[in-house]
Amino acid sequence: QVQLVESGGGLVQAGGSLRLSCAASRSIDSFNVMEWYRQPPGKQRELVATRGNGGSIYYAVSVRGRFTISRDNAKNTVYLQMNSLKPEDTAVYYCYASDDPNTRPYWGQGTQVTVSS
Repeated sequence: QVQLVESGGGLVQAGGSLRLSCAASRSIDSFNVMEWYRQPPGKQRELVATRGNGGSIYYAVSVRGRFTISRDNAKNTVYLQMNSLKPEDTAVYYCYASDDPNTRPYWGQGTQVTVSS
């Protein structure tokens, strides 16, 4: 059973930065895709950033230019660097990994990010 463990969330003032980490229990090279999602209070979960195994990267419009997804294969960890944070970035952030579209994906337990105005 693959485990994804997020860390790095917390309380930050608007304009500040946080870096989230997602540590996997196996080599992240084997995942087809790794992503970050978030779920704001009272809202549905939404995709924030995607990194495909081939290096393709996608960001939601709301975070482009402010967030960066990256990974360290040696540490089996994916990161989400979040700069210029806004109160509307407040959410629980989840790490997601998939082997392929036909198998069940993996989710982390989530980490809370709160941005105060």
